[in-house]
Amino acid sequence: MNTVYISDLDGTLLGNNAKLSSFSKEVLNELLQKGLLFTVASARSVVSMQTMLKGLNLRLPVIEFNGAFISDFDSGRHEIINSITPDIVESIYKLILEFRCVPFVSSFNGTEDCVYYKDVINDGMRWYLNDRLTNKDRRWRTIEDLTHSFSDRVVCLTVIGHAQQLLELESAIIEIHGASVETHLIENQYSPGWYWLTIHDYRATKDQAIQTLVENYGLKESEIVVFGDQINDIKMFKIATRAIAVANANPEVKRYATLVIGSNAEDSVVKYILQDCSNSSAVSKSDIP
Repeated sequence: MNTVYISDLDGTLLGNNAKLSSFSKEVLNELLQKGLLFTVASARSVVSMQTMLKGLNLRLPVIEFNGAFISDFDSGRHEIINSITPDIVESIYKLILEFRCVPFVSSFNGTEDCVYYKDVINDGMRWYLNDRLTNKDRRWRTIEDLTHSFSDRVVCLTVIGHAQQLLELESAIIEIHGASVETHLIENQYSPGWYWLTIHDYRATKDQAIQTLVENYGLKESEIVVFGDQINDIKMFKIATRAIAVANANPEVKRYATLVIGSNAEDSVVKYILQDCSNSSAVSKSDIP
């Protein structure tokens, strides 16, 4: 039986500096060259992943935007797109404005990925914009009227603000559109005190994306091993053969874990994979670095 390893990025595979360590990259590349089945599932975009994981030779598609896209890592080409229906985008946008917030709109326009923005109304939004522009993220563009972006295939609305305000907004969205959308509210670990509410289509979840990956890429008989740290990882923990939480994971996530390993700052995910491969036939034992 093949083993497929799927890891979250921030707080899990990446260190506290949001980078993949040289140790982890080197070991993963050696194992990938010998046939390791490995990919990532993240709330990040493939554009961001290409920066964070530059030089990593991923053969399997990556899961981005929590499952809104399943994409080829090298080219960024989307193989699966789970976009929010236009009427729901418009309805949620009106709710966001009622709560005196402004979203970033992430979409695919048929040719390229876009992130549209108009007003930047707080330091949390400013941190995100500056981070992406510093990293030369080609998706970002200003727009006079955000509703003009709704003609694209919108995959995510991102609202950044304080916890209580976003909790109330999330509740209002779920009350009206709960069966049609997937929401996540998480503090930005790189900009403490600012929370991100992301709204996706109901099909955009890591567990559904993993199941699609398994069915479409000849992995039906595989053992699924996942790694994570945040609430948006719980659904994939529930469907995995083995669900591995890092030591720094949210306590709620650890409740669903079959094992808790070291922290993200200790290369714990890659060390676990390396040890697991040495104990199994995931790659030939003679090939273990």
